[in-house]
Amino acid sequence: MAKRTILLVDDDPDIREFVSFNLDKEGFKVETAKNGAEGVELCKKHKPDLVLLDVMMPGMDGIEACELIRATPEIAHTLIAFLSARGEDYSQVAGFESGADDYITKPIRPKVLVSRIKALLRRNAPSEESTTTMIQSGNLRIDLEKYQVYLGEESLDMPRKEFELLQLLASKPGKVFSRDSIMDRVWGTEVVVGGRTIDVHIRKIREKIGDDRIKTIKGVGYKFEE
Repeated sequence: MAKRTILLVDDDPDIREFVSFNLDKEGFKVETAKNGAEGVELCKKHKPDLVLLDVMMPGMDGIEACELIRATPEIAHTLIAFLSARGEDYSQVAGFESGADDYITKPIRPKVLVSRIKALLRRNAPSEESTTTMIQSGNLRIDLEKYQVYLGEESLDMPRKEFELLQLLASKPGKVFSRDSIMDRVWGTEVVVGGRTIDVHIRKIREKIGDDRIKTIKGVGYKFEE
C-alpha cells in the first residue's frame, strides 16, 4: 500500500524536523516547505493527501496559502489542517473561513496530531456504500464524484467543507440536521469547532445558491428544501 503524503508548511525548522520525524515514524511520506508560496508550489507538484499549514509565516501566510490552494482547481480539494499557536476563536474562524478542514493548536502533541490526521484521512476516504453520484434539486446540481456544484450552467466555487455541508443537507431534503449532527458528520468528533463556524459556512453557501434553499430551525439546526 502506497504511503500517504503529508506536506508540512512551517517557517520554523525545529517544527519541521520534529513533526516530520513523528509522521515518518507513523509511516507517512513527508514533504516540507518553509513558507506559504513554496508550500502552494509543492502542493501542485506532489498532490499530497494532506497539507499541514502554519498560520503565521513571513511573506505569504497560511491563510493566504490556504485560499490560494482552494482557488487552484487541480489541488482545490486537498485536505488542509492549520497548525497554530493562536487558539482564539476568531483565529480558528478565520482558518475555517479560508477553507481549512481542521485547526490544530500548538504546542504539538505527536499522538494527538497523528490521531487528527488519521481521522481526517478516514473521513476523506471514498465510501463504498454510496452509489449516488449526483444530487439534483431544480437548477441546483451537486456532482459527488467531481466535488462540483452547478447552479444552472454556472459552476460554483465551493471549498471542501461548504461542499460537504451542502451535500449532507441536500442528501435528505426536509430532514432537520442538528448542529451536533452537522459537526459530527462534516467536521468529525475529533475536531473541535464552534457553532459560529457552521453559521459562517451556511452564510457562504446561501450567498452562492440563494437564501431560500437552506432553512434555519432555531435552537436545532438546518434543513434543505426542494
